[in-house]
Amino acid sequence: VKVNTWAKTLAKCMAFLGVFLGLLYSFGGLIVDLLTVGLNWGTAMAFGAIIIMPIAFGTVGFICGLISHLITSFIKKVLA
Repeated sequence: VKVNTWAKTLAKCMAFLGVFLGLLYSFGGLIVDLLTVGLNWGTAMAFGAIIIMPIAFGTVGFICGLISHLITSFIKKVLA
C-alpha cells in the first residue's frame, strides 16, 4: 500500500466520523439549549462543529495514516 493511498483512506474514514460526531454534538447541544436557557451563541458554535470536526478529524487521520505507514515500513525492513 502506498503512503498516500493509506493516508487518504484513513483521512476519509476519520472525516466521515467527524461529520457524524459533529451532527450528534450539534443536535445534542440544540436539544439541551432548548430545554434549559434557550438558544444563544453556544448553540451557534455547536453547529460550527459540523464544519470543524470533519476537518480536524480528517487532518488527524491523514497524519496518523502517514505515521502508521512509516512504522509499518520500518518494521517490515527490520524483519526482512
